[in-house]
Amino acid sequence: MSIFLKKTKKLEIQIDEYLDLVIKGGLIFKLGIKCYLENQHEAFENYLKELRDIEEKADDLRRNIEVKLYTRTLIPESRGDVLGLMESCDKVLNITTETLLEFSVEIPILFPQLKSDFLDIAESSIACLENTVSGIRSYFKNIDAVRDYVTKVQFYRKETNKIAEKIKRTIFRTEYELSQKIHTRYFTFHIERIAEQSEDVCDRLSIAIIKRFE
Repeated sequence: MSIFLKKTKKLEIQIDEYLDLVIKGGLIFKLGIKCYLENQHEAFENYLKELRDIEEKADDLRRNIEVKLYTRTLIPESRGDVLGLMESCDKVLNITTETLLEFSVEIPILFPQLKSDFLDIAESSIACLENTVSGIRSYFKNIDAVRDYVTKVQFYRKETNKIAEKIKRTIFRTEYELSQKIHTRYFTFHIERIAEQSEDVCDRLSIAIIKRFE
């Protein structure tokens, strides 16, 4: 059952548009990482610009949604939970953008043997983001499906952690300079944060579901 009524349909559309931007941001992040690893610097910078534009649009849309929730007394019984979900989801998109920006600013030299691992960790962390968004959509329209998406997020978060550990174990067993090892670990950590924050959103989502059934 949807929590939206006829008078809140416009709000529903805006929330969907916002979540579309989050999904698109995740997809662009993966493309950006792939271009970086393949030394396609111009394409990488274009994806970074596109991702920053998406983040800005998402921020504007989220603020607009929050104003409507506060000023028009829409879905009052769920307003606090919806605001919390939007804000915590926004953190995931922010971390995604910040991570790609860090690649542009610091230009890490990643070990060639780790190329596939970095593609894997990007894929896994964004899978967390995508399933988080699907879980939020289900919260509004089909609450019975939320648990499945939360379970998927937990699975992909663990996979992300495994890949991150593999990368760290590999780099600290090479003969590269310690500074380069630490720099690579730093970027592994930042990609890993996307999955960690996605799981935090799902924790909030699980609590919101419990409150709806009270």
